[in-house]
Amino acid sequence: MSIPMVDLKAQYASIRDEIDGAVRRVIENAQFIGGPEVEAFEQEMGGYCGAAFAVGVASGTEALQLALLACGIKPGDEVVTPPFTFIATAEAITQCGAVPVFADIDPLTYNLDPRLIEEKITPRTRCIMPVHLYGHPADMGPIMEIAAKHRLKVIEDCAQALGAAYSSPVIARSPQATQSPPPVIARSPQATQSPPPVIARSPQATRQSESESQPFRKVGTFGDAGCLSFFPSKVLGAYGDGGMVVTGDAAVADNLKMLRNHGAKQKYYHLVPGFNSRLDALQAAVLRVKLKHLDEWIKQRRRVAALYAEYLGKVDGVAVPHEGPGSRHCYNYYTVRLKAGTDRGALQKSLSAQGISSMVYYPVSLHLQAVYAAQGGKKGDFPVSEKAQDEVLSLPIYPEMTEQQVVQVAEAIREATR
Repeated sequence: MSIPMVDLKAQYASIRDEIDGAVRRVIENAQFIGGPEVEAFEQEMGGYCGAAFAVGVASGTEALQLALLACGIKPGDEVVTPPFTFIATAEAITQCGAVPVFADIDPLTYNLDPRLIEEKITPRTRCIMPVHLYGHPADMGPIMEIAAKHRLKVIEDCAQALGAAYSSPVIARSPQATQSPPPVIARSPQATQSPPPVIARSPQATRQSESESQPFRKVGTFGDAGCLSFFPSKVLGAYGDGGMVVTGDAAVADNLKMLRNHGAKQKYYHLVPGFNSRLDALQAAVLRVKLKHLDEWIKQRRRVAALYAEYLGKVDGVAVPHEGPGSRHCYNYYTVRLKAGTDRGALQKSLSAQGISSMVYYPVSLHLQAVYAAQGGKKGDFPVSEKAQDEVLSLPIYPEMTEQQVVQVAEAIREATR
């Protein structure tokens, strides 16, 4: 039995009538760019995330780039971000003329290690961009505390983490807590709403169960902006490309709406250099259908993850994903860690021969990529990231996956690694 990384055919079969009806509605209305479908989806997604504003854009990558620009990041500014992520994270920074400054990751969550951020901050630092990799929340408590201390913007890369949540006590952020680089357009002091930062959790904090009283907040709502991707294989995927930025800041939302539409607030009157970066109505209609099922799909992903933990927990040399204290993983990817020295390539070939898909996210850390060679990055600069790139392996996971399929994957790995 073949087991893909994600089974979009099975997903479509489960919601076929809803999807077909939504697509037909858009075609019959003949409004394909903007319009009521996009506006409704923006409202629904803002409500789902707990954000005051949601702005649809063409892709997750452009969500990152436009969020940076909308928050006032400009050429020469520095943005602290992890090297162990998809290229789009740093690429968006570079496309703004800013400089990605890498800080190493936590070895358990693969996310930006808050303990290593402050040593990377210089007078040119303007922003921290944490990535909620694989669907596990970054440790936003201490990250927001550092940002408030140094008056930095925080833009969350949630491309793999829609629906993931983080629990931490929340304090109000003072208006002076962040630097205010020049916005894309002038705005009045009353135009912004500053989302509250969170305080650091104590090292003794233990995982909160889903029934405990400490509130969870969706990722993307801790910083100044949260960036979503609707690439088809994501937890919430479109039938093409799409992205969105959620924010609690009215001025950032206004800037985003202008930037995505050729820098114009009024048709044919352009205030700044902008982009053609709009989420189209067909994708919005599809995503509106899928959003209704998202919580159940995440619940099923967590079910599959629990089965993997049960069966792979018995396999020597394979470490299952960690879920940190106060974190709720959405398992966009199910990524295991192989024992050092394991022949990962041979394992993948063995799995493939049995019809089981697997992927390495990501085989080369960003500081070692040719595109950033001019920054002088070299092997050994970020040892935790470099060790992870050599040892991680992502396995199939999707809501429709059965226990029999999980057992098949686990047994195949056991046989190949014994």
